[in-house]
Amino acid sequence: MRVTINNIKGMKERGEKISMLTAYDYAFAKIIDEAGIPIILVGDSLGMVMLGYESTIPVTLEEMLHHTRAVVRGTKQALVVGDMPFMTYHTNTAEALHNAARFLQEGGAQAVKLEGGVRMADTIKKVVECGIPVMAHIGLTPQSIHQLGGFKVQGKTPESASRLLQDALAVEEAGAFAVVLESVPTPLARLVTEKLHIPTIGIGAGEWCDGQVQVVSDILGLFTDFVPRHAKQYTHLADIIKAAVGDYISEVQSGSFPTVKQSYTMDETIIEGLR
Repeated sequence: MRVTINNIKGMKERGEKISMLTAYDYAFAKIIDEAGIPIILVGDSLGMVMLGYESTIPVTLEEMLHHTRAVVRGTKQALVVGDMPFMTYHTNTAEALHNAARFLQEGGAQAVKLEGGVRMADTIKKVVECGIPVMAHIGLTPQSIHQLGGFKVQGKTPESASRLLQDALAVEEAGAFAVVLESVPTPLARLVTEKLHIPTIGIGAGEWCDGQVQVVSDILGLFTDFVPRHAKQYTHLADIIKAAVGDYISEVQSGSFPTVKQSYTMDETIIEGLR
């Protein structure tokens, strides 16, 4: 049985920390799901780690739906959240509702995530009222990096800290079942977590959040362009993969691969009859 948004809310109530990871394809989703992760985010970060874009902004709705379907097929237990990409929920409420519904109807996701606090509260409210669970995202919002002036910590001044707190309260009031706090000073993230009844899920927001989210490529050492400060590499799969590929190349070149074990046999008389 899949994890539900009520299960996630219950984890906060019990003081149980929430783990969330991104996944973008069937194979990784299956592994992560079997490991017991309660929430999988099909993040628009796939634009950088899977598609090679410089930011999340070029990611299209069709690309997100394509990857969401693959992740859903690979999972049985995790709550799958689809990340609504840039400008798919900003123009008007009708468009936001239509695109959010596509994540559930076509993508198979159980919830959507969208960026923005006070300014997106009305949209969140309408989407939730239509029966679509929403995870909010405030602080550093990657889809707004040009407006924010880059990937910078948010909420460090009295004014910006107050705005971020108001954003958190607004998305909770609007009906979001959880909120991601990205690149927020730890003391501020702690205050927000104490103020809210819904779970806070941090990424670069310190240990006081109700949960944590990381990009799977970062924690596995697969994405080598850069390692965010908030990420911990639990292994270095890029090095392991390079070594394995190097061994494969060497064995092909030397003729030691394939062996009889990797070969298929047949009745030799058939070959003789074809000569």
